[in-house]
Amino acid sequence: MPVFLLSDRIEFPSPHRARKDGLLAVGGDLSQERLLLAYQMGIFPWYAAGDPIIWWSPDPRLVLYPDELRVSRSLRKVLRRDRFRITFDRAFHEVISACAEIRLNNGEGTWITDEMVAAYCALHESGFAHSAEAWRDGQLVGGLYGVSLGRAFFGESMFTRESNASKAAFATLVERLKAWEFDLIDCQVKTGHLIRFGAREIPRARFLSELGRSLNHRTYWGKWRPKDVGAA
Repeated sequence: MPVFLLSDRIEFPSPHRARKDGLLAVGGDLSQERLLLAYQMGIFPWYAAGDPIIWWSPDPRLVLYPDELRVSRSLRKVLRRDRFRITFDRAFHEVISACAEIRLNNGEGTWITDEMVAAYCALHESGFAHSAEAWRDGQLVGGLYGVSLGRAFFGESMFTRESNASKAAFATLVERLKAWEFDLIDCQVKTGHLIRFGAREIPRARFLSELGRSLNHRTYWGKWRPKDVGAA
């Protein structure tokens, strides 16, 4: 399959035309309009600093269905003891910045460039990108962020500064998404960490079909709070 070069027009080729490794297109921008279209089509950006923007739609796709969440016994103890205070959308910029910082400090490299941070913070201000935060003694010790459209949540990255912090934030978010009747959480590509939470791979065609049905529902828009969510 060819790799498509994007123009200034806000459009993408069909994700079914992606290469075997999921690579679909190169170029374009990270404007809100293009990012939202990409997520609606099951496409996401992932590239290294200094490279052009690269767009992916892998097959298979890693998905977690909220009612299939698996929480280990040790994590359940952490949650019962309220070791961490979990919040939503209280520190989005700090969360996405920490996701990049910790990867760099660990020598792993990161796709969360300054351009990506600015783009997703703009999505957050528009009510489409959200964070879950874990706090201990007033300090941000873990969290994650992603994009929400319809009844689908697209997970992007997570970080932790203390054992179980990001896991507690993630488990709490998934339980909340289940209560809000979300259909699926897009985990993008396979990792052992997410498999242990109950995520599983499904064919891209199935993912796109299920995503299409999820997008028929209203988006939980705006700043999220555990018991106060606006729909739009």
